[in-house]
Amino acid sequence: MHDAIVHPSGARMRWVELPGAEPARVYVHGLGATSAPYYAEVAAHPLLPRHRSLLIDLLGFGVSDRPRDFDYTLESHADTLAEALRKAGVGSASLIAHSMGGAVAIVLATRHPDLVAGLILVDANLDPYPASPIRPGTSGIAGYTEEEFVGGAWKEVRDRVGPHWWSTMRLADLRGLHRTAVSLARGTTPTMRELLLGLRIPRAFLHPEGAEPAAAGELRASGVEVLSVPESGHNIMLDNPEAFARTLVPLLP
Repeated sequence: MHDAIVHPSGARMRWVELPGAEPARVYVHGLGATSAPYYAEVAAHPLLPRHRSLLIDLLGFGVSDRPRDFDYTLESHADTLAEALRKAGVGSASLIAHSMGGAVAIVLATRHPDLVAGLILVDANLDPYPASPIRPGTSGIAGYTEEEFVGGAWKEVRDRVGPHWWSTMRLADLRGLHRTAVSLARGTTPTMRELLLGLRIPRAFLHPEGAEPAAAGELRASGVEVLSVPESGHNIMLDNPEAFARTLVPLLP
């Protein structure tokens, strides 16, 4: 286990690291997730040439600390992730980032371009969305106030998302989880999509077969590779790790 202090409170981000060649690969989890359980099989997959790989947990999630005086916005997550990567001696990395983590990775690449040589977004959030009503396939966390959520509405979310997602979501700080969900629903200015279109690094967007992202043609026109992964749902790396690893091979140095 590795860690770095990333916040004035002394809060630490932690990660599991696999040794290998540089440049490094950084794996970033989604909302209510944690990186090691989601990515370990793929990060160590024999199809991928061995590179240094950091399976990192954002503040408030997994094994990382949970500072109360942290706003948990996408921008703050990106800045603390940047601090952790710098302290780890990581530069010009390939980021493999899922769902909410993809939004954080886009912001990171925009605000800290020296750290990111390429982005591989895994069914990532690109656009803001209404906090309510609850949409199919989402947690609905942002539809509650913070006090409602921490006061007991988290139990409704637990029952809604089911045991698989809850197995890692239950590790998250409740306030951090809520604040992150609200920031994700609100999005960034410019939007994550607009930021992604403006980046001048190799970019790819992986999606489940038959579920292209909105405005996929616009993404392709800006140079984003939009790639389908068969026999998978939103959690592509868990649903079909073999196909996911095979898709990653030509995208990684």
